[in-house]
Order: sequence, then structure tokens, then C-alpha cells
Amino acid sequence: MTGALPQKFGRYQVVKELGRGAMGIVYLAEDTELARRVAIKTIALTGADPERDRHEARFRQEARAAGGVSHPAIVTIYDVGREADTAFIAMELVEGRELRELIRDGAITPSHAVELAALLADGLASAHAHGVIHRDIKPGNIMVLEDGRVKLMDFGIARLQQPTVKTQTGVMLGSPQYMSPEQIAGEEVDGRADVFSLGVVLYEMLTGVKPFDAPDLSQVLFWVVNMPAKPPGERRPGLPAVLDYIVARALKKKPEERYATAAELAADLRRCIEEVRAAESNLGAAGGDTTPMDARSVPLGEDRMELRPARGFDASEAIARLSVVPREAGTESRAGWTVQAPARPRRRVSRGGAILAATYAMAALLALAIVVL
Repeated sequence: MTGALPQKFGRYQVVKELGRGAMGIVYLAEDTELARRVAIKTIALTGADPERDRHEARFRQEARAAGGVSHPAIVTIYDVGREADTAFIAMELVEGRELRELIRDGAITPSHAVELAALLADGLASAHAHGVIHRDIKPGNIMVLEDGRVKLMDFGIARLQQPTVKTQTGVMLGSPQYMSPEQIAGEEVDGRADVFSLGVVLYEMLTGVKPFDAPDLSQVLFWVVNMPAKPPGERRPGLPAVLDYIVARALKKKPEERYATAAELAADLRRCIEEVRAAESNLGAAGGDTTPMDARSVPLGEDRMELRPARGFDASEAIARLSVVPREAGTESRAGWTVQAPARPRRRVSRGGAILAATYAMAALLALAIVVL
């Protein structure tokens, strides 16, 4: 869609263009019936008539499903329609900054990252309860408002956009660096795929880099499916170890080993928030930097080690059972942090054995004295 600004979409009078994305163009428009401003997201309907009709039918079905989800962390969908060869969605007008801009500017502290992730997990839990899966969670689809609220965009309609990844076996929809292994494999997905993607977003907020960021697409796909991510604490020293565990569980390759629900992830994030704030305060008092590191200063490397919490893992309970100690100077630690090893049991020596050892020692001393004299 190029050229002159369209006049209207249905009852919505176009005011100006707001931006362009993978799905099409987004406009600011006036709802002539309800006298309110809305955002209009357009999707070009292409292909032969049967294909175009199927695309539009699926588009309407997905939009209706997403429109049935009402949550403060999800952008509200008001209406869906078609104008000529363009399908459109009228949705809540949100003013703020995209999360990807905040990450790029280094404007997110660890505690803020945890708070945002918890709010997003709340929204996901609500949507999943309504049977709606996002499938394309990424910083570009998340808006952070001035009052601290967060809004997840394009909910439930992400799979309608044009395929961004093509393979020999078919097509996949979404952003490869944020996709779950099962999405890349073309398998059926459920809410745990969104949990994985949110784990990737949390990782990026905490460290300033993506956990699966490679020079080419094939390597990205291989890393997502096969390679465990480095713990956030290795990329950014000073993060509490509890975040390593939470991220490790969210990014498990097998869905059954991840958080079973987004609500469980939100609960663990809220349990650790005070510990994250305390670590942040300690780092600030020591003169450290509490904002994300510059992504360009962090070598990616391939020396990766996976944290393996149990399937029934609860972050707060697990960390309470561990004694985390700082890495000693001059030693190597692939994970970036170490855990105090249990003390070795003392070897018990029998009384008879002790007497025999003492006898041998006395005999040796006596022999030595005779030689010297």
C-alpha cells in the first residue's frame, strides 16, 4: 500500500499514518460513530479469489478471538472489517515507547525488566485461558506506557502476517530469534510457546542481547532448537542467581519442562523481585552500572552451559536451598556463577588403626635417631 493517504476504512476516518510493519500500515483514525481515536492496522489481501477469501476468513476468526480477551496488558481490539482488497483491524490507540527502543537505549534496570515481564505474563495467562495464543512475542510488539503499564500488541493475529521464515518442509510465522523450538519444527503450539518467547524477551531486557543471536538464519534456528542459552548472570555479572534459574526454565527446549503456565512464570518473577532490587542496590552502592550492558560489548561465543532445574522447579524454594558464592579470582566458571559444594564427609579411623599408626610412627622415629647417632 503506497501512494496517497486513504480516506477511510469502514466508519473510521483516516487522520495520518503512524507506521509500517510486517503486516502492513498502521493509521491513526477517527471513529465517526463513537467519536474516539483508534489505531487501524491494515493487511493486504493478496492471491486468487479462493485463497484471498480463506485468508480473510481466518483473519476475521483470529481477530474475533483476540477481541474476546480483555486485560490491562493487552491492546483491546474494537472492530474488524474490509475495504476493497485490504482487511483492517480497529484497536485501542496506545501512546508510549516500544520495548525494543528502551532495550536499545539501555533504559531498563533489572528490577524494571522483572516487573514488565510479570505484567506481560499476567496478560498471557488471561489470553491463554481464553484459548488465544500470540505466537509472535517480541520487543517490537510490546509497548511501554508513560505510567509504567505495558501493552502487548497484535495479540492472537500474529500468525496472519506474511511468513518470515521458509524451510524445506513448509513455512513458519514469527520472528526466529524469539520463536520456540516447537514453532521452528512446525509443530502444534500452546501457551508454553509464548512462555518461551517471553523468556527470550526477559533475557534481552536483563542483558541487552538476545540469547540466540547468530549471523545467519540457519544458525539462529539451530541454536534455538539445540543450544542452551548462557545464563543471564554470565553476560551481566551482578544479577542474582534466581534469574538464571527462572530464565533457564522458561527457555527449556521441551515444552513439558518449561513453566506449565504463564501464571507460574509471573508468580516466580514476583517472588524474586525484592532479591533483584537488593542486588541492584548493592551494585549501585559499589559504583556499578545498573542498566543493561551495551550489546556490542558482549561476545556471544559458543561456550554454553545449561542450568537444569527439576521439572517441579519453584525458583524461590530452590534458591533457598543453595548457597551461592562469588567466583574466586583466577578461577574459571563457564556458568558465570558457582554453587557451594557440599562438604566431604570425614573419614572415620578406628581406635585400633590409630594405635597401629602411632606405633609405626614411633618405630620410624627411633630408627632415625639410631642412624643419626
